[in-house]
Amino acid sequence: MKRTVTLKNNYEFHRLYGKGKSFKTPALVLYVMKNRVGICRVGITTSKKIGNAVERSRCRRVIRAAYRELEPKITGNFDFVFVARSKTKYVKSTDLEKTMFDLFCQAGVISV
Repeated sequence: MKRTVTLKNNYEFHRLYGKGKSFKTPALVLYVMKNRVGICRVGITTSKKIGNAVERSRCRRVIRAAYRELEPKITGNFDFVFVARSKTKYVKSTDLEKTMFDLFCQAGVISV
């Protein structure tokens, strides 16, 4: 099991917002871009529109859990930014995992 590396710097997020490809669902937005680092890196964004700190933290936990299940299936080196939307706080991690799988297939990150 490989360790997940996270994006932490503001310029890394803005690089993905500007140059990355985006895929949207009612529960989640995914920004994807290839990288040359040799590993996959992940960033998660939750805004105050989602709710209070407890709800935002739950959204991040659910997104991380769904990503952790799909991480072994990813082929290649990519940077991902997941943006939680207002419906994310009502979704369970198993449902979000299916949504995330569809987004990854659209992005060409996972070969079916």
